[in-house]
Amino acid sequence: MNYETMSKDELLKEKASLEEFYKKYQQMGLTLNMARGKPSTAQLDLSSPILDVLTSKSDFKSVDGDVRNYGVLAGITEAKELMAAVMECGTDEIIIGGNASLTLMYDSICRSYTHGVLGSTPWCRLDKVKFLCPVPGYDRHFTITEHFGIEMINIPMTPTGPDMDMVEKYVNNDAAVKGIWCVPKYSNPQGITYSDETVKRFAALKPAAEDFRIYWDNAYAEHHLYADKQDKLLPIMEECKKAGNPDMVYEFASTSKMSLAGAGISAIAASKKNIDDILKLMNAQAISYDKVNMLRHVRFFKDINGLRAHMMKQADLLRPKFEMLLEMFDKELKGIGAGSYLRPLGGYFITYQTVDGCAKRVVELCKEAGMVMTGAGAPFPYKKDPNDNIIRIAPSLPPVEELKTAGELFIICVKLATVE
Repeated sequence: MNYETMSKDELLKEKASLEEFYKKYQQMGLTLNMARGKPSTAQLDLSSPILDVLTSKSDFKSVDGDVRNYGVLAGITEAKELMAAVMECGTDEIIIGGNASLTLMYDSICRSYTHGVLGSTPWCRLDKVKFLCPVPGYDRHFTITEHFGIEMINIPMTPTGPDMDMVEKYVNNDAAVKGIWCVPKYSNPQGITYSDETVKRFAALKPAAEDFRIYWDNAYAEHHLYADKQDKLLPIMEECKKAGNPDMVYEFASTSKMSLAGAGISAIAASKKNIDDILKLMNAQAISYDKVNMLRHVRFFKDINGLRAHMMKQADLLRPKFEMLLEMFDKELKGIGAGSYLRPLGGYFITYQTVDGCAKRVVELCKEAGMVMTGAGAPFPYKKDPNDNIIRIAPSLPPVEELKTAGELFIICVKLATVE
């Protein structure tokens, strides 16, 4: 069966059959959710012991002093060492933040907007500020730049990362281009990891703007699905140093999907010059982030090896969910002319690419049958998918049985929208 080659009468017959199946799901009173990449209860349970590593009788001492007290704006040394191992940078090139790297990204844009970057003109005084946005991409990145009135420019993703010919054209020739959003490993939502060549081309950019920065959101650095099949990513800060551009990148990460989603620690890594400038401005904003939580994470994970062992336990919970959905897609959707999908080796999402013009309809059909999904336009600036064909699927939260039902419903909705 291939919808692209079927006659109108055959399609109408198929449509009637699919509508019968769809009605059965509508009548089930479902309340399913595949909207956001939230860890499941089982994943969070793996990290619950982190709440018990510190008690009233604990030693609250870091090498920097008592973590219960004020001070140490850049974060305790032990937490820097842990996150520096994740981000492949030096401990003098990192600041530990609160529970969300998104906050650090927002603050970085805000500082650039109000005070400029390393003495450059604050963006608020410029006529035009532009940002490059690889698409499909992370919706919350785009929310930040839209919030500040920054013009966003779509850069298509390829199997090796963003279209670097376009990136180089904009960055090297337009001084209004001040940054680019990147999720370089197991990208949100496609699960693509940037190739060595792509990373090297990023590092070798020759920006027309002195205050251009790569916003390198390495959110899924340790989020592999398999122990024996893991994507590798060149360390961007090291490559920028080699290319003579040490100040060109801000790298971000957090433990939000490693420990507790609402109570992790985050980090920004950059050149020492950038870090000193950031701390100078941060000094007006905070005295310190939650150092007790930083110590809690250090005591729980111990080191990078402990963190990676923990993430393999997470993978054991996530992998069956990804594999189940992909097997269902292989059986029901592959080769029938109803779109395509990628097979990520890590991260939190599966991207389904429908026939052009069908994504919104699929999401609408899912909603009408009791399943919430991320809005069809969300992975694009201004929520405008030019081809209306990208759907982000988040398998992590539902239990396996609910996910199976969600997958069955999604398949019917994809087929029905395609036939329509």
